[in-house]
Amino acid sequence: MKTPFLTLVGAGPGDPDLITRKGLKAIQSADAILYDALSSDELLDEAPAGCVKLFVGKRAGCHYKKQEEINQLIVDCAFEYGHVVRLKGGDPFVFGRGQEEIAFAREHGIETVTVPGISSCISLPELQGVAPTSRGYADSFWVLTAHTRDHGLSEDLLLAPKSNATVIILMGLGRLDQICALWNAEGKGNLPAMVIQNGSRPNERCWLGTVNDIAPRVAAERDKGPGIIVLGATVSQHPSYKSAVLSRLSRQL
Repeated sequence: MKTPFLTLVGAGPGDPDLITRKGLKAIQSADAILYDALSSDELLDEAPAGCVKLFVGKRAGCHYKKQEEINQLIVDCAFEYGHVVRLKGGDPFVFGRGQEEIAFAREHGIETVTVPGISSCISLPELQGVAPTSRGYADSFWVLTAHTRDHGLSEDLLLAPKSNATVIILMGLGRLDQICALWNAEGKGNLPAMVIQNGSRPNERCWLGTVNDIAPRVAAERDKGPGIIVLGATVSQHPSYKSAVLSRLSRQL
């Protein structure tokens, strides 16, 4: 009989090469893997033969399993198979409910280990050449979710436009117009803005602009993939920012 054990692994932002070495070792020793919609399928190929692989993904508007069901499945698999790897996109503790899963497993006497992952909130702007903080541009950055537990707009988003910090918003593409309206209401319509979808993946897309012009373009061109929103002066450091803005201005004249 195998000893139940849980390793919570952050898979990184999408590119399978961006997982940590420790996370990869956990996958390679797993008896069962519960993976979500944002982790790369290529990582599953690293699992040993005979490893049980179960999809428990959640995306905006489409939840394959409720969180309570996932929690229970982790426990059931640990007692049935032994070493369970819970593979989650990004970092499991950044809007990933990893803490809930760890706590539930511990309540059932299961030993746990957490392997942090590279979060999309910092890695995807960096891959575009945009630093969340930069001297003369921003002294801090905020990481927010657009959604609350009851599916409303986060109250923190009402405070964020008043700050000069770089603001990075996860799970907010469906509300981009509402979010930009908050910054416009603070007189920040010309603030540089960037949206990254399917970041670090082969089908990655990036939109550059300002608060007052980016939402319609993204709404018309984006797909259903995951994305992040970056609002702040540091976006202007993107290598293509000036040419992108000048190109749109010339078309408007």
